[in-house]
Amino acid sequence: MGKHMWVVVIAVLVIVFGLLALAVPSAKAGDDGPKVITPDSVAYGRTFGEWSAAWNQWADSIPTAEHPLFDNGPCSVGQSGPVWFLGGKFCALNTTCGTTGVRRFCTLPAGKALYFPVLDVENSTLESPALTQIADLRSNVESAIDAATNLFCEVDGAPIPHLKERFRVQSSAFGFTIPSDNFFTAVGEGPFKAGTYFPAVDDGVYVMLPPLSHGQHVIHFGGAFTIYNFTLDITYYFTVAK
Repeated sequence: MGKHMWVVVIAVLVIVFGLLALAVPSAKAGDDGPKVITPDSVAYGRTFGEWSAAWNQWADSIPTAEHPLFDNGPCSVGQSGPVWFLGGKFCALNTTCGTTGVRRFCTLPAGKALYFPVLDVENSTLESPALTQIADLRSNVESAIDAATNLFCEVDGAPIPHLKERFRVQSSAFGFTIPSDNFFTAVGEGPFKAGTYFPAVDDGVYVMLPPLSHGQHVIHFGGAFTIYNFTLDITYYFTVAK
């Protein structure tokens, strides 16, 4: 995420509360691991590229003091409507902030799908004012994801194979709004003032899961940006309500 060429957000869980059953693409399982909704789907009225943009807008909008990706708030912060977003760990640049062995506990309403980046990188003209063209921003984030290694995602102990080959997603170009207490400044990319900015793009490996059944579930994911000396390993423990 963020030009976050240095701020890596891994694993966001988007939960989609279903518009119409017919609007939800079928989830595939079997030899390919846990059930997933594939990136070529239009899921809950949006493409994966649009979901990636929406996830970034969610992450950018939350004040640092209550941000769940800084472990300053619960997974319910900033959620509204049919989709919940969850994610990895934001860290200040060039610091070690406990990005491995992170454990989070989250209660989810029933009927939610889950969408998250295992690893992703975002960039915008706010962070890189010299990159004035969307194509230049895309090239910038592409090179970072090209260098990502050791990606993994397990759902209740079952791995999803071939993540980078099957689930790489480019976002649509998007605008975003940040508060004065924004995470860009918190991680050392600012200081930036509160406001709305455009354009931004994201490139990442994103997974969408259909709604989990009632009860307890574990999602474990992570990966590495060796060129930034950054490794992330996060486990979410979910309780899904009836």
